[in-house]
Amino acid sequence: MDSLNQNKTLWENMKEVGMQKFLAPAALVILYVFFGLFGRNFFSYSTLVNILDSSYYIGFISIGVTFVIITGGIDLSCGTVMMCATIIGGTAYKTWGWPMGPSLILILVIATAFGFFNGIMVSRLKLPPFIATLGTMMISMGVGSIVSNVRSATFPTRSNADGWFKNMFKYITEDRISIPMGAIILFGVAIIAFLILTKTKMGRYTFAIGSNKEAARLSGVNVVKWEMMAYVVSGFCAGIGGIAFAAVYTTVMPAQGQGFELYAIAGAVIGGTSLSGGIGSVFGTMIGVYIMSVLRAGLPSMDLQAHFQTFFTGVVVIGAVLLDIYRNKKASEVRILTPADAYKTQILENIAGLKAQIAAAEPGTDTTGLKNEITDAKRDLKTTYSRMRSEEKAEKLKIIADEKAAERDFHLQAKMKLARKD
Repeated sequence: MDSLNQNKTLWENMKEVGMQKFLAPAALVILYVFFGLFGRNFFSYSTLVNILDSSYYIGFISIGVTFVIITGGIDLSCGTVMMCATIIGGTAYKTWGWPMGPSLILILVIATAFGFFNGIMVSRLKLPPFIATLGTMMISMGVGSIVSNVRSATFPTRSNADGWFKNMFKYITEDRISIPMGAIILFGVAIIAFLILTKTKMGRYTFAIGSNKEAARLSGVNVVKWEMMAYVVSGFCAGIGGIAFAAVYTTVMPAQGQGFELYAIAGAVIGGTSLSGGIGSVFGTMIGVYIMSVLRAGLPSMDLQAHFQTFFTGVVVIGAVLLDIYRNKKASEVRILTPADAYKTQILENIAGLKAQIAAAEPGTDTTGLKNEITDAKRDLKTTYSRMRSEEKAEKLKIIADEKAAERDFHLQAKMKLARKD
């Protein structure tokens, strides 16, 4: 190891990178293996297809809502907007006689328009995101019911010529084997979103707004524009999710979609996106979505009803939020190095320097002296650091004891003064 950072423990590195980035993938693997070992027929191809199918529409709206949460906002309307756009698209095809292609485009346009509407209210009219998107959630439910005349919209079946778009999300071979093509589309959208967040100006400004909106504004960032764009992205992703829903489930009911936004937000939070803004990852969100999908598919394999999924999802969300609070608290702490910590840091730097000298030495050079110095430094670090930590702990306990004694004396004197007055 040639640097100080390489001397850090695995736990220290995990805390620096973010525990959720390690825990979320680990939780997904553990859950999948657990249900595979104790559930019935969980390690089957059909179960895998069900997990992927049930994650499409939630995955798309989770990607969109990740952008919004990173800005420090929230989008409670993404689920109902998705279903509103889908039922209007279905009504355009079934009742108005539109071709399937324009009907699918209409779904994207309507959902994106709702996202633009949310962005206007939040960024320009300065409405709180919670209130603005709550209102949009109710509006979208009403609009969908009005346009469809409170009737369900049925998309064409796979055997119909207009059902071509269903093969984009699930292709069924002549042997009746399902191939989850939607997973490719979902991960394609996730990769594009990842590139936007990490490689473009929009991504940088999205994180900047979530970290400190006023500082971003004073730095020359057009906060109104880029905050609005986050909601537009959320709306567009809701449109893609609506197409995925129609492809997998065919029938869309009016006023449907309430509650989907909670799963979308839960997926983002479980994946490490901070509700306080400024922190988030698209691939982390995808892991959060698949954790919920595995729960949805795994619990029935253990003879547990579907409502247990809601319970366990809530537990996971609370744990993720508590972990996020802990992470933010630790990040905001101002840590003052004690003499023992300063000594440890200095010795580790010396050891790293000695190792660098060994690495840079010419072949055949005798480095025994340097290796002995490293051994002596490690031995001194172990003994001296432990002694200094013990002394600091004892001093801290003494200070606490003195403070308690002084507090007792103060109260005793106060009681004696009151007794004299009586």
